[in-house]
Amino acid sequence: MATSSRVPAAQQPVARVLPLLGLAHLDRLFDYQVSEDQSEQAQPGVRVRIRFAGRLVDAMLIERSEETQHPGQLRYIERVISPEVVYPESTRRLVDSLCARYAGTRSDLIRSAIPARHAGAEQSDTNTPWEELGRAQEPDLSAWSAYEHGESFVDAVLERRRARVAWQIAPGDDWAAALAALAAKVALGGGGVLIVAPDQADVDTLEAALKEHMGPKQITVLGASLGPQGRYRRFLSILHGQGRVVIGTRSAAFAPVENLELAVVLFDGDENHVDPRAPYAHTREVLTTRVASEESSLIIAGHARTAEAQLLVESGWAHSLTASRETLRVRMPRIQASADSDFELSRDPRAGSARIPAVAFRALREGLEAGRPVLVHTPRKGYIPTLACGKCRNPARCRHCNGPVGLPTGGLSTGAPTGHVQEASVPTCRWCGRPDTHHRCTHCGSPSLRAVVLGNQRTAEELGRAFASVRVISSGGNQLHREVPDAPALVVATPGAEPRVAGGGRYGAAVLLDTWALLGRQDLRATEETLAKWAAVATLVEPHRRGGQVVVVADPGLAVVQHLIRWDMPGAAARELEQRREVRFPPAVHMAAIDGAAAGVDSLLKEARLPEHADILGPVDLPAGEHIPGEYDEERFGPAQRVLVRTPLGPRGELGAALKAAMVARIARREDLPLRVRVDPVHIG
Repeated sequence: MATSSRVPAAQQPVARVLPLLGLAHLDRLFDYQVSEDQSEQAQPGVRVRIRFAGRLVDAMLIERSEETQHPGQLRYIERVISPEVVYPESTRRLVDSLCARYAGTRSDLIRSAIPARHAGAEQSDTNTPWEELGRAQEPDLSAWSAYEHGESFVDAVLERRRARVAWQIAPGDDWAAALAALAAKVALGGGGVLIVAPDQADVDTLEAALKEHMGPKQITVLGASLGPQGRYRRFLSILHGQGRVVIGTRSAAFAPVENLELAVVLFDGDENHVDPRAPYAHTREVLTTRVASEESSLIIAGHARTAEAQLLVESGWAHSLTASRETLRVRMPRIQASADSDFELSRDPRAGSARIPAVAFRALREGLEAGRPVLVHTPRKGYIPTLACGKCRNPARCRHCNGPVGLPTGGLSTGAPTGHVQEASVPTCRWCGRPDTHHRCTHCGSPSLRAVVLGNQRTAEELGRAFASVRVISSGGNQLHREVPDAPALVVATPGAEPRVAGGGRYGAAVLLDTWALLGRQDLRATEETLAKWAAVATLVEPHRRGGQVVVVADPGLAVVQHLIRWDMPGAAARELEQRREVRFPPAVHMAAIDGAAAGVDSLLKEARLPEHADILGPVDLPAGEHIPGEYDEERFGPAQRVLVRTPLGPRGELGAALKAAMVARIARREDLPLRVRVDPVHIG
């Protein structure tokens, strides 16, 4: 229809729309005219097509108004793409809050929150009431009674009183069955449930558990394997109230579940919960923001606990949900530590050939003799060389900012499992760039350094020589096994690739090898992630009363090892958080990593009105393996640099809003140097 023949809508003829352009300086509302023939469909939350800067672009209609502040003549909306309100008020509030938190643009988050439209999906039946899709059964909630205050928590959820907990899953507990029972009970009462898992394997486990309580059509699964039509159809079913129980991976956190009463994030320390695209939002932050706005209950579940979850507990925002000591004693396997020493290896020649301590070898042998499979856990390949104390092996840290100390390229000798630091090489902090010519270990005071070149997993062939008559199964990389038979077998697996035992069985024993490959990484979260991986393995093992054993090949005096032996996950998280407070690391502070051309980083920092007491670290070169998104022209812009901005804890959106305002100001001055800004990134360097 020609613009000249259009008639403005009789009521609220002005539409304020958000163009989906992905540009920070255009992340604002623009006024357009609504014609009378569009008025009925042009409601807040629908997709529209507008002409912007001479081209047609998609936009979200945010609100309608009677007047405009624009002094000129308004353009008409070209058309309403679909009358479906895909961007409701609750999603708008969530996106706005997260944009302030992460210095992001709304169109980037909308891309994750709302799937692309598929016209065919809008013709599907997505309005059938949930109750008519299947026959849900009354669930058994007794599993929650094993946890202190577990019954009170369940009562609070069912009574629609806001309850937020950090749930530490007890060893051997069937977390999927417990969550499925609670989800079914909430759904039977008319409430919505949203469960977000880190990967598809966990989603499949949840779906199977939910099918024990309700029909398959009553479960809405959102995963990366869905095609455009299937994903949009399921999104519409949730939007229309048909999808009452929703499970999925990262992007499912935005699903517009009606009457949301319970949200769950599983294993929040898993890196899969971080969106790899700007603004790099974390599932835990999405759901904590959402439940605060919608006054829903929340479960942050895991075998271990992250420092972020511990901060929520210590602040009183959430409560701790843990099993009693008596329950832990009954369910835990026997966990012991053994240092990898020549004395122990010499006690059994076959143990020496497998490069494991004798106590670990005995545990594996006893598990096999009991007719069970046993698990050998080895670190993933490919960890970069790191510097550690030559005496006590603690990671080398900078005395100024406590950042990781590394060497310039070529500073490591090669050809041996443990490289030696060349005398001419000067250890340098990877965060603040300060050289440390007289380094001393902060733990033992030793001046010696060693390059810990780690990551070569113990091969199945080596273990096969020690257990010649036993079947050896390797799981990791491209050879993943989801399940192994409940029969004697030696299973060698890398983190995250541990198979489950068929028929609900468990391993007779587990050995955690090469622990320095995880603990010795130059990473803020090395200890936290290591404990989570160990706990995930230990929970697959039979309890000690049935002969289950776990052997950690590490120094028994290490605090993280003692926390595992006692299964004190809250204590480990509290210790980790306290240590980060001492050295001012997230989550005890807010921190932003700014990467890009040196001139662009300097310009952004000069423009930004940072919160009071902001601390700037760097610039330094990008950490190994990091790259600026897109095609970064190093010849034109120079080597990419990183600067860290650290501020005390305050309003969640304060640092992000300041950095976003500075980015908008740069663009207004036509500065085009590439930059990447990440607020509270999981990995700092």
